[in-house]
Amino acid sequence: MSTKLTELLNIKHPIIQAPMFLVSNVAMVTEAMKCGIAGCIPALNYRTLEELRAAIKALKANKGDGGAFGFNLIVNKSNPKAKDQLRVICEEGCDFILTSLGNPEETIREAHAVGIKVFCDITNLQYAQKVESLDADAVVAVNNQAGGHRGNLSPQDLIATLVENLKIPVISAGGVGQKSDIDKMLSYGAVGVSVGSPFIASEEASVTDEYKQACVDYGANDIVMTERISGTPCTVINTPYVQKIGTKSTWIESILNKNKKLKKWVKMIRFSIGMKATEKAAKKATYKTVWVAGPSIEHTKAILPTKEIIKRLIT
Repeated sequence: MSTKLTELLNIKHPIIQAPMFLVSNVAMVTEAMKCGIAGCIPALNYRTLEELRAAIKALKANKGDGGAFGFNLIVNKSNPKAKDQLRVICEEGCDFILTSLGNPEETIREAHAVGIKVFCDITNLQYAQKVESLDADAVVAVNNQAGGHRGNLSPQDLIATLVENLKIPVISAGGVGQKSDIDKMLSYGAVGVSVGSPFIASEEASVTDEYKQACVDYGANDIVMTERISGTPCTVINTPYVQKIGTKSTWIESILNKNKKLKKWVKMIRFSIGMKATEKAAKKATYKTVWVAGPSIEHTKAILPTKEIIKRLIT
């Protein structure tokens, strides 16, 4: 299946295994590359720059003829490691960087200088036109079916709007759990898809079996939005614990978020607290579980090897 995305990354199928905090790892992406798709890992999955550098070296060693790999960078002030992570990635090299939650101007400039392509997460036309003006290679259109931080528009509406108004390619993110979903996104005008949640229940994922099994046991109707992780609405599985703590920001956070001077710091603190809680839930099974996932877990019926999940997406 040849599209602009397969040409950009020299891959066999127009699919990016989406970067997922704590879930994505070298083993998952290696299997993705073997199957002819691209894989992406959040740079924040690595606590130190040495660990990030080692992961890049391992992926380069594992890369075959038909795959590609990249890293996700959160480029706003909630990630003080961004500059150093960008430096290491550019020094070691990869096929692409996927930016999220901020201004990607520096990332695009530095990455292009060493031949790395840059795709930017967007949720609306205004921001898409901004990153196009900065010379991004493509946009990743995050729709209202995505897991994690998602957009407000349906896949069809968002893709159609972007294709009509942009010159750069549009990659769709959200709502893909099987091949018919990919066909649908391509029919709307996307050049490929970014798929995350179905891979949580992969054998290679770096999370507990309880988290993986939750993606099997729960479905699309069990996904809710919460403000309690990062301060920005995020999709999670509606476990009993999530029901207990609620999904809205605390009253103190709500008041502070209205203060322009304090809002940035409140979001940084909430992001830090939320990431630690998510990490604890992903790596240790307790009654306090907050599991991030999207509605495409509807098609997850068993914990499977990554290659079997990809087979479901391409056949």
